[in-house]
Amino acid sequence: MNTTSFFSDMLQSIAERGRRFLSLGPARNGDVNPVGTMEALCDTLLSSRGEASGMALAKNILDRWQGFDQDKRRDFMLALLSRFGPDIERLERAIDAYRADPTPKALLEMSMAAEPRRQELIRRLNLAPNGIATLVRMRADLLELKAQNPDLEAVDTDFAHLFGSWFNRGFLVLRPISWSTPADILEKIIRYEAVHHIGGWDELRRRLAPEDRRCFAFFHPQLVDDPLIFVEVALTREMPPNIADLLKEDRAPIRATDATTAVFYSISNCQEGLRGISFGNFLIKQVVEDLRRDLPRLDTFVTLSPVPGFADWLSRERQAETSNALSAADRSRLAALDEPDWADQPEIAVAIQPSLTAAAAWYFLRARNLHGKTVDPVARFHLGNGARLERINFIGDRSERAMRQAHGLMVNYLYKLDDIETNHEAFATRGEVVAAPAIRRLIPADRSSRSLVPGPDVFPPGVRSADAPGRKGDKEFTS
Repeated sequence: MNTTSFFSDMLQSIAERGRRFLSLGPARNGDVNPVGTMEALCDTLLSSRGEASGMALAKNILDRWQGFDQDKRRDFMLALLSRFGPDIERLERAIDAYRADPTPKALLEMSMAAEPRRQELIRRLNLAPNGIATLVRMRADLLELKAQNPDLEAVDTDFAHLFGSWFNRGFLVLRPISWSTPADILEKIIRYEAVHHIGGWDELRRRLAPEDRRCFAFFHPQLVDDPLIFVEVALTREMPPNIADLLKEDRAPIRATDATTAVFYSISNCQEGLRGISFGNFLIKQVVEDLRRDLPRLDTFVTLSPVPGFADWLSRERQAETSNALSAADRSRLAALDEPDWADQPEIAVAIQPSLTAAAAWYFLRARNLHGKTVDPVARFHLGNGARLERINFIGDRSERAMRQAHGLMVNYLYKLDDIETNHEAFATRGEVVAAPAIRRLIPADRSSRSLVPGPDVFPPGVRSADAPGRKGDKEFTS
């Protein structure tokens, strides 16, 4: 018997008994104040002591919320903000007591008094059958509403705090995804793919069925048929410079036992409501362990990653009156980027490449956002996990989105097991981007004498990875 299904059925049965006991019913169209009714139900849930009645109340509240339109959902979130915050009187008493006598007991009371009531409400709503799935969808709505109502940040912080515990790595289950995985999960893999679009079942089969392809996903025990995050892996003999070679229909698969490199070419978060809840690094580390156990010849673990913020940043630098990143000669060469078919014209591509890759090196190594952090979100993820920026790949992705977001640029992040902690500390504490020497050489100290010849880690158009193989012999992994 499926344990999770049995447990869910049991919760459903308990909730239904509680519903009958409390004579609860669904929301009615004639309810003149449905959000007010929800507030009253939430107050009742917070004061409830019975398990069956608590489950029934929680289910009724979540059922009503799912029937709300966007305006009522907004009003409910605003009610959570205004009516279910901390008990102010209790908090003021606790603060006064701590000031008078700062004992551990007084500190504990102050901490408990400062917790918003909505945190306990969310915990109790999670008691409902399928409660966690509904709460994840609820936060997805909250993230949209927060854009128009910044004060809702406080409510989102409470959701994120609780989700960080409920989706702790210790609760997650890593499962391989293969062509024999149930179809309902495979459909979700197609739908959730966020990096390289999957055009249908035939394309999905090419990514899952061959011997040199792998896919892994994290699942939560309460979301057994809905992946949280998944990673697609290509087993190769070298570090790839472009995505086309990995995904083309007529490629020749290799035997998995002949592979020396594992390429993590797509990592997709599946649940919008779990945005900001970090488990991608745990996924990669677990997958690396599994791959190394099954395929001992693997000695290099590398990503082939997009650069989603590069084109916007470069556009701003090109339009600025002055730019530390671009010289006058760079601006002149990069004007060709405004031609829609520049990448199809070899002469133009060759002329653009030195300036574009040097600008990319500056983007990764020097550019910072308003918070003083590396601009690119994918770079922040990998570098924060201890990665090294290993190689810049010119025109690594010819898809429409990649050309729009990054002028086709892709990069390889390389993780050496022995260096992960050192790299992470350098990035986290000093904001230092650990990069291969060839990338650093793209930004000479004296910009006026800067060489515009691409470094050995930058691939010109048409050059394949066999012409410049990745490093071998190191024990490495990437995310």
